[in-house]
Amino acid sequence: MSQHIAKPRTTAVILAGGTGQRVGLSIPKQLLKIAGKAVIEHTLATFEKADSIDDIIVLMAPGYVPDIEKIVAKAGFTKVKKIIEGGSTRNETTERAIEALGEGLAEGEDLNVLFHDAVRPLLSQRVIDDCVVALERFQAVDVAIPSADTIIVTRTHGEDGEFITEIPDRSRLRRGQTPQAFKLSTVKRAYEVAAGDPNFQATDDCSVVLKYLPDVPIHVVAGDEYNMKVTQPVDVFIADKLFQLASTAAPEQVSEEAYRELLTGKTVVVFGGSYGIGKDIAELAESYGSKVYALGRSTTGTHVENPEEVDDALSKAYAETGRIDYVVNTAGVLRIGKLAETDNATIEEALKVNYLAPVQIARSSYKYLSETKGQLLLYTSSSYTRGRAEYSLYSSTKAAMVNLTQALSDEWAGDGIRVNCINPERTATPMRTKAFGQEPSGSLLSSEAVARTSLDVLLSELTGHVIDVRQQDPTAAAGQASGFEQALASVLDRQDGMA
Repeated sequence: MSQHIAKPRTTAVILAGGTGQRVGLSIPKQLLKIAGKAVIEHTLATFEKADSIDDIIVLMAPGYVPDIEKIVAKAGFTKVKKIIEGGSTRNETTERAIEALGEGLAEGEDLNVLFHDAVRPLLSQRVIDDCVVALERFQAVDVAIPSADTIIVTRTHGEDGEFITEIPDRSRLRRGQTPQAFKLSTVKRAYEVAAGDPNFQATDDCSVVLKYLPDVPIHVVAGDEYNMKVTQPVDVFIADKLFQLASTAAPEQVSEEAYRELLTGKTVVVFGGSYGIGKDIAELAESYGSKVYALGRSTTGTHVENPEEVDDALSKAYAETGRIDYVVNTAGVLRIGKLAETDNATIEEALKVNYLAPVQIARSSYKYLSETKGQLLLYTSSSYTRGRAEYSLYSSTKAAMVNLTQALSDEWAGDGIRVNCINPERTATPMRTKAFGQEPSGSLLSSEAVARTSLDVLLSELTGHVIDVRQQDPTAAAGQASGFEQALASVLDRQDGMA
């Protein structure tokens, strides 16, 4: 009779001992904010949601442990078990992590450990999972990508500067990333052997295993180009832009019974609910038992650009039902034309309806949504990633919706309010038909499909996300592709598509 062997625990060790000097900061670079959150918070969130990770410990730069404790408490990261000070060098920091990992282990017990740079916030779930799977066969695992650049070896000759001495074969060269994954017993043994070397110095942990445990093979897992390390000032800009462009796949649809269970008795306020996506959302939510207020210029006479009318609509919904769970704004105007030829009235209308109205709706909704821990749902357009000629007003205000979503999700996180943004590709709505006329059948998304995804987002725990809705689900085509892969793959597509 075979005995069941328990799967070893897997711990992620976040190495956050950097000072930020190379980025020109007075604070550690892992505390720098990118896309509204500290770099390390993005990194911790990735490991927090990884099914293959059981717990997390953080090795933080001396003097900044309280900063991480505040981030962990605010974000509610339940997997973070220890936050301790790192050492003065990378090696010393790893040694402190190994010591902490060994505390409480039974004799003969081992565990999987993934060492990851805190300043690599764009790590994908795929890489994490591949590392953990590799540890089922190997004791040491590195993550690397091919080198797109030719690597040269140089030597300095006095005042004449550097000269090439060798150009290695690029096909065999790889650029190392993190995580680096090990059996704890293996990396611990490597450091014990290294301690006997008076000249011991290393910049990463795989090199310690390679030098001091040469008989241990180090398996290589394929990394990702976007698993970049925020080291130089330009990296800060690139990482921030990648987070802005990254989109999230829509959450899985729940059953009809679950829709009814989750929506019955809830109050949904839809601005722009006269027709198109807003009307479809209202009808769907109502069919599942919600009390819905579908507001629009042509039906209820509600002008979203008028703050008083927005306040009155929300106040009425609250007075009649005693709660507001979801506020949705699909109202918008699409005016196409050259800016120099656009009159003041058209410019003012676009700014009031497409930008100021969502701002006012958000401000007025806050007090109601904070009571129910509800959600505000906004809408952008595929043009938000890059403005196009004759779409300056529309695309710029839609880019603002993404920034507003990301800012408010961070600002309201402590109040339990979720804020998300739907990014549909070209959709068959009366607004689009008015602007472009009739288009080929099948070339556009249906407003019903966008409404269904919108409902799924409202019922999810997502916040601060841009959710793509496309005719072909990008996750179906890309398999294990992450949100960043989807973003990079679809940027060019978005140049030709307007929602």
